[in-house]
Amino acid sequence: MLKVFNTLTRQKETFEPITPGVVNMYVCGPTVYNYIHIGNARSAIAFDTIRRYFEYRGYQVKYVSNFTDVDDKMINEAHRLGVTVPELGDRFIAAFKEDTAALNIEPATVNPRATEHITEIVTFVQDLIDKGYAYPVDGDVYYRTHKFAHYGELAHMNLDDLEEGASQHTNDEETARKEDPVDFALWKGAKPGEISWPSPWGAGRPGWHIECSVMSTHYLGDTFDIHGGGEDLIFPHHQNEIAQSEAKTGKTFVHYWLHNGFVTIGDDNEKMSKSLGNFVTVHDMLKTVDAQTLRFFMATTQYRRPIQYSQRNLDTAARNLQRLQTAYDNMGYRLKDAEAGNDPKTEQETRQIVADYIDAMDDDFNVQNGVSEVYDLARLGNVYAERPVVFKGTLEFMRQTLTDLLSVFGVKLTTAAKLDDERIEALIQERIEARNNRNFERSDEIREQLKNQGIILEDTAQGTRWRKEN
Repeated sequence: MLKVFNTLTRQKETFEPITPGVVNMYVCGPTVYNYIHIGNARSAIAFDTIRRYFEYRGYQVKYVSNFTDVDDKMINEAHRLGVTVPELGDRFIAAFKEDTAALNIEPATVNPRATEHITEIVTFVQDLIDKGYAYPVDGDVYYRTHKFAHYGELAHMNLDDLEEGASQHTNDEETARKEDPVDFALWKGAKPGEISWPSPWGAGRPGWHIECSVMSTHYLGDTFDIHGGGEDLIFPHHQNEIAQSEAKTGKTFVHYWLHNGFVTIGDDNEKMSKSLGNFVTVHDMLKTVDAQTLRFFMATTQYRRPIQYSQRNLDTAARNLQRLQTAYDNMGYRLKDAEAGNDPKTEQETRQIVADYIDAMDDDFNVQNGVSEVYDLARLGNVYAERPVVFKGTLEFMRQTLTDLLSVFGVKLTTAAKLDDERIEALIQERIEARNNRNFERSDEIREQLKNQGIILEDTAQGTRWRKEN
């Protein structure tokens, strides 16, 4: 029975989709004014892993993740670079897709851009004005926060205790125009030279929060299963989405709210973010860090927990990933002398590991316990591969199971290219003959030659096997 931790109720709840067998899921995407940093990547990887697990369990997932392609940051950066806001958006949407593809993040079912939904945003805002939840002032439109009875519930905050500037986009001039300091912008009147669109209240552009309300309900309906994002979005962004959406539709907006923890950096575990200037972009990291290692490092920490970014933790992830690759290679090596048939006992042990893996992952996607079961499977595979007699069907079953479980984490195990195999096997055979002839100098020379090419030899009871160095 799959359970998820709902931020709204602050407890684990049994997941029951609105439509049996289908998960409708919206995850807040990036503001595309720069390359994503690993804090952004953490959210994308966490929810991609959740999506993959739903798919592993047989659900059909409609996964929507937006691009915010117009806001103050976009306008300022476009001005600094001397390009238009759409040009800036195009550049960094392409960069986002390139970086996330390298991290083996599945493309969203839909990646809407805010600027593609301006007409719907204007209609949505007008509806809120007509219902008395919003009011225009000098080209801006603000939401009457106090009119929404449940404001603050997602963040477990009392509206009366909220500080001014709750929308994170306020200033003294703006505050003076509001009926209440905690009201937030739905539409922002254009300043001279800014990108804008026509509206009943004058030329302007949408506020940040309204974009996600419009895009999520456009693709997933007035009520959908899961809304996700970083924990920094709980307030005010997601709280404001609830207020806007439920005021308009009169329906529950989202059934389950899921939020991932931060990435921290340094000994003091400071949050990594662009605003603090302590971030590392994925674009730069991938020049020196193996993409699969970074993916494995991120994916194997439970999504609600913080991740401490450090070289030591990356190195640990690389070693653990190599352990799994080695087990996969060990089983593959024994296929060449395996007998036809199956080993029922070993296959039953494998199925029990899978059952334990599912139990772990069903508990709010507990990837740390889940990957422990994957390590158990790797150990079982290593032990089995050392037996004098092994069966082909069992080896193939175990390798496929290891592949399937790791695919949830977005990890792909590799098999050496055929041409490389032939050359390496020829050198190994030459080395065996040299050893048999007590030509240890030539034997050592071949080992060193292969080592220099990243090939590690291991002499086992079943013969010499090789693997590629990580």
